[in-house]
Amino acid sequence: MGDLLDSITREELLSVAATVLPKVAAAVVVFLAFVVLLRLVQPALRAILRRADFAEALIHLLVDGVVRGAILILGMVMAASQLGINVAAALAGLGVLGIAVGFAAQETIANMIAGFLIFWDRPFKVGDWVTTQDRYGEVRDITLRTTRIRTLDNTYVVIPNKQVIGELLVNHSMYGETRVNIPIGIAYKESIAEARAVMLEAVRGLEGVLESPAPTVVAAGLGDSSVDLTVRVWIHHAEDEVPVRFRVVEACKVALDKAGIEIPFPHLQLFVDDVKDRVWERLGK
Repeated sequence: MGDLLDSITREELLSVAATVLPKVAAAVVVFLAFVVLLRLVQPALRAILRRADFAEALIHLLVDGVVRGAILILGMVMAASQLGINVAAALAGLGVLGIAVGFAAQETIANMIAGFLIFWDRPFKVGDWVTTQDRYGEVRDITLRTTRIRTLDNTYVVIPNKQVIGELLVNHSMYGETRVNIPIGIAYKESIAEARAVMLEAVRGLEGVLESPAPTVVAAGLGDSSVDLTVRVWIHHAEDEVPVRFRVVEACKVALDKAGIEIPFPHLQLFVDDVKDRVWERLGK
């Protein structure tokens, strides 16, 4: 009796093995084929995107992220179909799950789409100095979800990409040399030409100020209490903008003081004309 049971068990195991092993082998072969396909596609696609002048970060995202994930997932689905798994039902379940995850992670998905647009449009790159969300600093890292900036205070600011792409952004490094405009007012009684000569002499040779293009001083407007001049200097690196601004303000203030040129503070001058005698009498009482 025991020999009969052993014989039946062996026959069943052999029957199951004969049925399952070919399917497993086919699934492994199919999946390996997709792995080989991935190895062939990645270098070629990377070369095509580089030739099209895509940003390196975007190439990495597309080739090592999107394409790699899509091919491997497709390979697993095709391998599962070789094992007799109902792939259509599994995909339908994954679709429902994807919709639920999408609703739960709308903000994250929006930031990822914005990150993709940043990689695609390239309004800035790592190392650029930018102003965004009232923050001025150097871009240290760009991820699919956030942009990370180091400010002049050496603080690390992480900004969601949706906010970066949806608001005004100023790239101070895009075109290399940058002009810095520093407003300085002088009194109405002072000579614009004399003040211009004094300030040009003061800023000439300052650390960070370029000799070419040369600094200039222009009359920008007539204010309530001063003639508004603007000192315009050029810098080589955007990171020097704030330090140079401080140096120019200090140098111009010292030079104008030495030259006896007044820098006025806001004031109001009141003129009284044609006041009746009875008004003065009442004021006197």
